[in-house]
Formats: sequence, structure tokens, C-alpha cells
Amino acid sequence: MLQEISISNLGVITQATLPLGPGLTVVTGETGAGKTMVITALSLLLGRRADAGAVRNGAKHALAEAVVHLDPDHHVLEAASQSGAFIEPAGAHSELLLTRSLSAQGRSKATIGGRSAPVGLLGELGADLVAVHGQSDQIRLKEPAAQRDALDRFAGEGFSRTLSRYQRAYRQWREVTRQLSSLKQDSRDRMREAENLRLALAEIDALDPQPGEDEQLREAATKLGNVESLRTAAAQARGILDSEDFETPGVTTMVETARGVLAQAGADDQALQTFADRMAELGILASELSSDVAAYLADLDEEGPERLAQIEVRRAELNKLIRKYAPTIDEVLAWAESSRIRLEELGGDDTRIVELAEQSAKLHDQVVSLAADLTKSRNKAAKMLSKRVSEELTALAMPDARLIVEVQELDEPGAYGQDGISMLLAPHAGAAPRPLGKGASGGELSRVMLAIEVVLAAVDPVPTFVFDEVDQGVGGKAAVAIGERLAMLARHVQVIVVTHLPQVAAYADRHIRVIKNSDAAAQAGKGFTASDVVALDDGDRVRELARMLAGQEESDTAQAHAEELLADAQRLVDSLTKAAEGK
Repeated sequence: MLQEISISNLGVITQATLPLGPGLTVVTGETGAGKTMVITALSLLLGRRADAGAVRNGAKHALAEAVVHLDPDHHVLEAASQSGAFIEPAGAHSELLLTRSLSAQGRSKATIGGRSAPVGLLGELGADLVAVHGQSDQIRLKEPAAQRDALDRFAGEGFSRTLSRYQRAYRQWREVTRQLSSLKQDSRDRMREAENLRLALAEIDALDPQPGEDEQLREAATKLGNVESLRTAAAQARGILDSEDFETPGVTTMVETARGVLAQAGADDQALQTFADRMAELGILASELSSDVAAYLADLDEEGPERLAQIEVRRAELNKLIRKYAPTIDEVLAWAESSRIRLEELGGDDTRIVELAEQSAKLHDQVVSLAADLTKSRNKAAKMLSKRVSEELTALAMPDARLIVEVQELDEPGAYGQDGISMLLAPHAGAAPRPLGKGASGGELSRVMLAIEVVLAAVDPVPTFVFDEVDQGVGGKAAVAIGERLAMLARHVQVIVVTHLPQVAAYADRHIRVIKNSDAAAQAGKGFTASDVVALDDGDRVRELARMLAGQEESDTAQAHAEELLADAQRLVDSLTKAAEGK
């Protein structure tokens, strides 16, 4: 439970610490004193949306901090530990510190157990620690989704497990159905794509291009296009290498002559013999080169113009493929390979459609079966919830009121089953039941919501309940009845209530007052208004209740009435305590 809440620079509160504990804690104060800042601080600590406008005027940032005590084996502590939080022992409990800061520019930071953490994680942990209910929740209770959520919470853990199984099957069914629909709707486009691929691959296969063929043909065409200049150059080179003219002998002849001269003198000097051997090697190289150039000339004469024409025709055919499919023949071949794979995939659509249809049918049967289980559980839970909430309404000064929870079958399964949930209220004897959103007043909605929470607390307990002026629009006996039910709820869980009703505040185990202080400058519109938060002792409680009753906290008559309220409330609390001890 919450042990303490500290608030800095939030709204009109500059610095405040709220001591909390088990049982019922009420927060009271004049209108505008800043009572709702307690709820705002809790909302921040629960990871809810932060509004920079809540930062106190002139302050750089606001801070909310809570000390939470939990059983050492509580699952929230395990989740906090996994995020790196420090958890301190506190007697028989473990202590966890939660903080949330909000800058005037709207930036928000959170820490859990002294370690920085995502605000989303703060929200996940907070959902299992505190349930906050305010006037906005009364409005939300009119919505079918909120009514369904309340019924599903009441249905218990077994129902929750079935709902999880249903939602997994439903998501799978929806995805398979989407894929199946997509395949069917796109079948014409896919047939057209397959036909285009078949034509393209037939065209490529007919030409049978080879890797690198376009580059090879380009080189060959360049060669043949310049055949005369190539022939002249080769002929000149061969003449220089192997000329038989006595006056201008060729390289081979000159090399052989040089070798003979060196060899003849080599007998007298080994170095010249070595030169002669090397000259012989040079002669062999020159002779081989001459033969290669001669062969090149012969090839030029054999290829001629006819070969060039053949090459240009082939290049034109390959260029058609390049223009259609890819920048080079190698890339055309790669595209063809991937297209063959794609064609096989397209050819398997019919088989895939049959497989998906079978899978969809099986999943649909599973969804329908699980939806039927949900409907059965909801119908059973709806009868019990209607009965228990109606009993609670009787205790809340609505003796003839009946809450009716209806479960209607929908045409198609949805994300939460195939049920529509409606809560109807018959506030008086003989009154026709009407939907909560149409027939219930604000005061009636307050009591219906409180009755539902009291009932749910028995099956889906949260350590702390916070109510923000849910007694709005209620007075007289109904206000006393609400105080009694809150006191009863506080025997099982921690309850914090922001209230303006003395009949409710009288039942508090702990009474906190928010006091507004305005200086003269503030009253003139130039200064600041601040609020203090104080825990009241018995005498202060009497004066605060007198203020709430008559606006005259020093009035003897008002104080006498306040003392009477406190005495009546104490008698009920004592009886509740004895009943609990008797069990």
C-alpha cells in the first residue's frame, strides 16, 4: 500500500507530504485549495499523461514521489527488480520508491527504486498497485467497453485465461483471413504477372545469352571495325621482326648475326659466351612473336566483313534484352533467375489459397468455440454481478434500485468475443431499466460505480483505491451510506478519498486537509497562491467537519453536529472491527 506521497510545485502546492496508511484516508479542503493535486500527483506516479500546465507558476519543474510497502513476494517487486530497481526492507514488508518529475516545458522523467525507467513501465506497475476513480470514470462507465471490462474483471482468473486464448486465436484467424482475401483479390494481377514473366523468360531463353557476351561482342566489333589499320600495323610489325631484305634486315636476322659474332669470340671470354646464349633466347622470342603476328594477320583475313555483320546482328538482339530487363547481360541473366523463382511462387498460389482456406476454417471453429465459452462464463458472471451490485445499491440508500447486466450475442466475433455487454439501471420500484448512459443521474452513477468497485474488490483486489469526489451530486442519507461502504471497503484495502461531504469524511481513519493561503498581492492578482497539507487530530477534525457542514468551523452547533457524525461513524467502524475479529 501507499505509505507516503510527497508533492513539490504541483498546481498550488509548493511542498507537501501526505502521511498515509491502512484503512480510509480522506482529503478535504475549500474549493480551489488544491485537493485534486493529490489525484494529479497519483496520476503522474501511475504513468498517466503529464500536462505541463500542472507545474506551479514560476517553478522549473514539479515532482511527485510515493513510498510503497508490499509483501516481499509481490509480483510488482519482481518486475521492478528486473528493471534494476533498489528495494529496501521495511519490517515485514519491502519498500519501493516511485518518482515522476515534470518540467515546465512538458518533459517528463520517471524513476523506480532509484533507477531511471520508462514512464510506460511506471504505468504497468501502477496498474497493479492503485485504482483511481474520478468523475471522468463515472462518464466512462457509460461506455460499453468500460462495462464489459467490469464484467470481465468480475468473471475471474479462469475467464481471463480463456479470454487470452480466444484473443490469440482471433488474431491468428484475422491474419490468415487477411492473407486469404489478399490472395483472392490479387489473383487477376498475379495471373497477369505470371504471364508477363513467362513471355519474358521465353524471349531470353530463345536468345540464350551467355555471361559477359555483350562485352565480348563489343570488343570483337571494335576490332573488326578497324581491321585495315590493324592489318597495316601488324604487317609493319612483322616486317620489322622478320624482314629478308639484305639492306634492312629484320630483328630476327640481326639478333642471329649478333649471336654468331658473340659465340665466335666466346671461346676467348666466358662473359661473351653468356651474352651469346642470352642473344639466342632473344632470337627465339623474336621468332615466336613473328609467328604470332603472322597468325593474327591470317585471322583478320579470315573474319572479314561477314563476321562483323554477324556480330552486329547478335549485339542488336542482346541490346533488346538489355533495354527491357537490365543494364547488362549479366544482370539480365540474374533477373531471369529471380523471375523463375517468382514464377514458381505465383504458380503455387492456388495451393496456398487452399491451405489458407483450410487454416482459416479451423481457426474460425476455434474462435467460435472459445467465444461460446466466454459467453457462457459472462452470462453466469452477469447474473451474479447484477445480484451483488443491486445488494450494494440497497446499502447505498437506493433500496429499490436494480442493476441489470445484459449479455447480447453479436453477429460476428470481435476482439473480446462475440458478446455485447450492457448495464441497465432501474433506480426505483416499477421503473423500466435504462442504459446507464441515458437514465442515471450523476449521484446515481457515483453509487453504481462505488457498488461495482466494492464487489470487484472481493474478486480482483488492488492494494489501493483512490476516489476523487465520486460523491458529487449526493447528499443526505445517500452520503452517509457512501461513507459506510467506503469504510467497509477500507477494511480490506487501502482507500483514499477526496471528498466535500462531511458524512463521508467522518468515517476516515486518517483525515488530511488542504489549506489555501493567499497573500494580499495574490488577492490583487499580482502574487501567488499556495496550499499547505496538514494531518488533522481529533479536535481539528471536529472543526473541519463543522466547516464542511455549515461553513462555520467555530460554531458550537456545527461542532456538536460534527461530533455526532464522528460518533456514529466510530460505532460502525467498531462493529466492523469486531466482526472481522470474530471471523
